[in-house]
Amino acid sequence: MANANDLRKGMCIRYNSNPAIVLEIMHRTPGNLRAFVQVIIRYIGTGKSADIRFGSTDKVDQVEVERKKIDFSYKDHSGYHFMDPETFETVSFDESFLGDAKDYLTENQRVEVLYVEGKAATIELPSTVILTVAESAEGVKGDSANNVQKAAKLETGKNITVPLFIKEGEKIKVSTENGEYLGRA
Repeated sequence: MANANDLRKGMCIRYNSNPAIVLEIMHRTPGNLRAFVQVIIRYIGTGKSADIRFGSTDKVDQVEVERKKIDFSYKDHSGYHFMDPETFETVSFDESFLGDAKDYLTENQRVEVLYVEGKAATIELPSTVILTVAESAEGVKGDSANNVQKAAKLETGKNITVPLFIKEGEKIKVSTENGEYLGRA
């Protein structure tokens, strides 16, 4: 058990008997009232977020967490396969576990898996990835009066909008948080 004042971003706690990751934390002391800790958490099982207020002396149950870096190897009919670069063990996850992360995985890409109490809970991607444009329509000359965008399909199958000057085969930087084009790589 830890004090609410000891909470830090990235820690894993148990709240309402469910493990959750601390996303943001703010210590507040309003006027002559008692201090409190405002915390935004994300439940590991459901992925939903919650805004919680603890008293500064409240006890919080910490959960044992292990973070492992693994490399994406390949995808087949049985799921997505990853390899631990230290032990060379293969770990497989199904598509439902990965969620939207599957749209950003390329061969040999390193990701971080969060294990809570020995069980894989979430997969964390880097904030940006570099992907190749697989399909994209040609931009029409003269359409550049404003910031005109066009649809593009990436090597992973994800569809995003990119500026007109991006062509097939180009490598671009994409945000894994919102799936937006960030620039050429």
